[in-house]
Amino acid sequence: MLVDIVKIHVKAGRGGDGAVSFHREKYISAGGPDGGDGGRGGDIVFVADTHMRSLMDFRYTRKYTAQDGSNGAGGRCYGRDGKDTVIKVPVGTLIREGTTGQLMCDMSADKPFIVAKGGRGGWGNSHFATSTRQAPRFAKPGLEGEEYDLILELKLLADVGLIGYPNVGKSTLLSVISAAKPKIANYHFTTLEPNLGVVEVDRENSFICADIPGLIEGAKDGAGLGHHFLRHIERCRVLVHVVDVSGFEGRDPIEDFETINAELSGYSERLAELPQIVAANKSDIVQDQEAKQRFLDYIEAKGLPVFEISAATRQGVQPLVYAASQKLEELPEVVTFEPDFVPPEKNYSKETEIRVEDGVYIVEGDWLIRAMSSINFGDLESRLHFEKILEKEGIFDRLAEMGIPERATVNIYGLEFEYVY
Repeated sequence: MLVDIVKIHVKAGRGGDGAVSFHREKYISAGGPDGGDGGRGGDIVFVADTHMRSLMDFRYTRKYTAQDGSNGAGGRCYGRDGKDTVIKVPVGTLIREGTTGQLMCDMSADKPFIVAKGGRGGWGNSHFATSTRQAPRFAKPGLEGEEYDLILELKLLADVGLIGYPNVGKSTLLSVISAAKPKIANYHFTTLEPNLGVVEVDRENSFICADIPGLIEGAKDGAGLGHHFLRHIERCRVLVHVVDVSGFEGRDPIEDFETINAELSGYSERLAELPQIVAANKSDIVQDQEAKQRFLDYIEAKGLPVFEISAATRQGVQPLVYAASQKLEELPEVVTFEPDFVPPEKNYSKETEIRVEDGVYIVEGDWLIRAMSSINFGDLESRLHFEKILEKEGIFDRLAEMGIPERATVNIYGLEFEYVY
């Protein structure tokens, strides 16, 4: 079963906290602060794996987390970095941000991609020692790692795509031009998932061919299996349009040809513009020669190359393969999609809200939560450090502008103190 689109959640590791520590050694008094920094949190890393064919593994595991960094320790010992979590995906997988749908990376190369970076480790108290503050009793906490909801979408990497109505012989054609072994039977929708095969033209040239199943009228709107698999044609450079010209099913080959092209155009303008080679299949069992000739004349009038073939007997197949190979030589490499993801602002907002409720001045802001987490409110120097932060950010000036009375209560996320001039 081909699973080609899934939703998962990833979270990088949190950075370790910095340590509050003081050097203690015999015969050495007042050794000073020696708290080490916390370790970095682990990253979430994606790697393209050539041995994977679908996103089946992600049906059972939807949440991925990386290891947190270790806390710092005394003696200026740094915390250990968290281990990265490596996630393998098939080659050709697109990674999209789950909320906006923006493309973060096209996993078409062997280069690893870090989708979520681990949080930075916090500073130990040794960083905060100054000439006037020689024994700081506070340190910085580690930062949280990045966290995303993701959509993984597989778009097969193939040079040539075989398209056409069900039961026109696409799977048979793939089986005779490559080593692929697709299921073949005389009924519609025999093929329920794309099949890939490597076509060896000669000793030096080869290309990858994909049999794209389920295209019928209304495929672009979800009819049949077409809408589900049209995405896999988007990377192809050449389309081989297989049409049944035998007349056994009573369909008009010209109408079939135009219907499939209309579905391609309705799904994507790029698909409609891809170069096509037409394979008039089942030419060995044609019932209406005039209908077949009208079709051949119609295709030639459009300026498209057309080959009369029989995939079952291999009649005319080799010239078709050569024509596809020559066309590929004229075209650029397989399409890759450029990322358009805009990372969210990583810094804490400096906006501060001050409001009055029942005579209490409530001060709130994201940056205050982070600042308070690094303060030891049981230590005088640490509290004085926090007071300087509030003064630097203009909190006291704003309270004065609001006409705060002396001895009024100020509340900052549960921390309450009396305001004095």
